[in-house]
Amino acid sequence: MDVLAAYQQVGSFRGAAVMCGTTHKTVARIVAGQLAGEPAARSARGHNYDVVAEVVADKVAKTAGRISAKRLLPIARAAGYGGSARNFRRLVAAAKAERRRGNHRGRRPGVWAAGETLIIDWGVQGGLHVFAAVLAWSRFRFVRFATDEKATTTLAMLAECFEVLGGVPKVVLADRMGCLKGGVVANVVVPTADYVRFATHYGFRPDFCNGADPESKGMVENLVGYAKADLMVPQMLVEQRSGELDAANAAAGAWCAQVNAVRHSEIAAVPADRLAQELALLGPLPSLRLSLERAVFRKVDKLSCVRFGSARYSVPTCLIGAQVQLLSGAGAIRVLEPVTGELLAEHALVAPGEASILDEHYGSTRPDRPRRSARARTVTEKEFLALGPVAETFLTGAAAAGVNRLGSEIASINTLARNHGSEAVLGALTRAVRFGRWRAADVRSILAAGTGVPVPQPPGQALVLTLPQVPTRSLADYAIEVRSS
Repeated sequence: MDVLAAYQQVGSFRGAAVMCGTTHKTVARIVAGQLAGEPAARSARGHNYDVVAEVVADKVAKTAGRISAKRLLPIARAAGYGGSARNFRRLVAAAKAERRRGNHRGRRPGVWAAGETLIIDWGVQGGLHVFAAVLAWSRFRFVRFATDEKATTTLAMLAECFEVLGGVPKVVLADRMGCLKGGVVANVVVPTADYVRFATHYGFRPDFCNGADPESKGMVENLVGYAKADLMVPQMLVEQRSGELDAANAAAGAWCAQVNAVRHSEIAAVPADRLAQELALLGPLPSLRLSLERAVFRKVDKLSCVRFGSARYSVPTCLIGAQVQLLSGAGAIRVLEPVTGELLAEHALVAPGEASILDEHYGSTRPDRPRRSARARTVTEKEFLALGPVAETFLTGAAAAGVNRLGSEIASINTLARNHGSEAVLGALTRAVRFGRWRAADVRSILAAGTGVPVPQPPGQALVLTLPQVPTRSLADYAIEVRSS
């Protein structure tokens, strides 16, 4: 209100001061100046920070209001500011307030439809990881504990959450957690192939929050904090360290049953009752839970094996050069056909560097020792090995005994075979192998002996001979007679 108009109405300095929100001395000075013909109000004085006001406003705008007055003060000093740090902080605070008035985010509250959205998140405290999920419309809460935040663990928790809810929502909203994110293109998150396969099996659409936007899933953020403050007590951390994760999850299930049976302040209803209404709008659960085993692809090598975890596993030889799919879990590894999913082989997991070989994959049993058969290359070798298996046995035995000039020895034996016949030489070779004689001269000596060579026989039963019957006499008949002279 105008000071002079107020003074004209009430006729007193103090009354006009109360009406205008100033002091009576100010009213008196303005009235006296008006009567003397002076200007009614003096010009406003400047501030000592006016010289750097534009610099401060520019820095605040460029940093989105995040720069501090302490960091701006040296810049202002260089630009000519000579006042106190306290007065400069007033300028920075005013510049930030002015910027906030024109740069509000203008967020809208979330409007959730029944059966539409499930929000999930991870938290960790004291080495114990907590998985939290909230069904947005009914505010039904699900909390479980785990030892890690891997993709298989996350998907297993999500599958258990669906089973507890009794159905599948249309959308699962998560932040950009690395276990479910395959990449980001133009700010669009690409889910991993395993997550897409899981979502297809259960019939929901995976959705991700924008980067650095925790407000879009504040509902589950509050649940994580609630679980940390009210559920993750030191006793439960002790149970986790001792390996009693099942006991911790049992306590988490009891806690969820308790909080879901209490009236929620935001929706003014009991989440368990709202879930009963929402259940009809949830999608049906699949008949089987999807296997969460990690699938990898390998090419079958020339040994008819695939490598996994630095170990070898055999597959049928008809698959050499083909691409196969490997699924590992529960101490076993399964080899599948990538398209049809046909089971090609199954092995128990072995340690790195070892091999699991099945004989049926190779069509024959595997010998305990590698057998390196003789392969004829020259005419002499082919003629000698044509005598039969005993010739090959003679050859390998002579080589193991270190017979020098073995080639000339078998050439001499070939000459003996042409002269004496194959049957006789085979018999001689058999006897030579039996007694470890590896020279052509030994075979020649056996041939020269002919049929006179004895054939040793293994020891049998005791020899019993029937002796002829002869008359016997007593020993007295043989006594010495002494004659007297």
